[in-house]
Amino acid sequence: MPPSAVLFDFSGTLFRLEEDDSWFAGMELIDDDGRRAVDEHAQGELMERLTHPTGGSVTRTEEAQRAWLHRDLVPALHREAYLHALRDAGLPDDHAESLYRQAIDPASWAPYPDTVEVLRSLTADGVRTAIVSNIAFDIRPAFRAAGADADEFVLSFEVGVVKPDPRIFQIALERLGVAADETVMVGDSEENDGAARALGCGFVLVDPLPVADRPTGLLDGLRDRGIGR
Repeated sequence: MPPSAVLFDFSGTLFRLEEDDSWFAGMELIDDDGRRAVDEHAQGELMERLTHPTGGSVTRTEEAQRAWLHRDLVPALHREAYLHALRDAGLPDDHAESLYRQAIDPASWAPYPDTVEVLRSLTADGVRTAIVSNIAFDIRPAFRAAGADADEFVLSFEVGVVKPDPRIFQIALERLGVAADETVMVGDSEENDGAARALGCGFVLVDPLPVADRPTGLLDGLRDRGIGR
């Protein structure tokens, strides 16, 4: 039997932050050897710090670590945590601020090629949808700009809970009015998104590839579960 609802992660699942070379124009890194331009390698490292925040390579004070741990709950701590990560890579304050503003601008986030189709088709089929995201800024404008929408947005900074805490999935289920065993979670993180299985949800794992390299990842993953057209 098809599910009554599908929950989706945001970053790396429905949308991806894809940099523009213009973001780095005139930027420099400062290290022990002096100043150097942000080349392609450095650009990749900076984007890694913004999009795959494991935090393992960043040197942090106790205060910075606290901001990191709570970054997706409080916007001010999110800003503090990411600015610290960018400065730690060698970006001066003004360049770190500029790059951070790009990262939290919904207009900087590109939808995967099948994002709009999947959300619209699920709605047309009467399947309820919710976005469940660890994030500290409002992503709804990105959906509006893409011509996509969901029934509910359960964003960590608004509800005070982050994945993998099962309470964030429970909030989504309650808002949608559906049972866990009638619901599938779709995301790019086995640890965070896959935690929905603890409540009895199904789970579909997608690869957070560049947008151009994953044209039908959502469609394929859902069809493998018997969902979609």
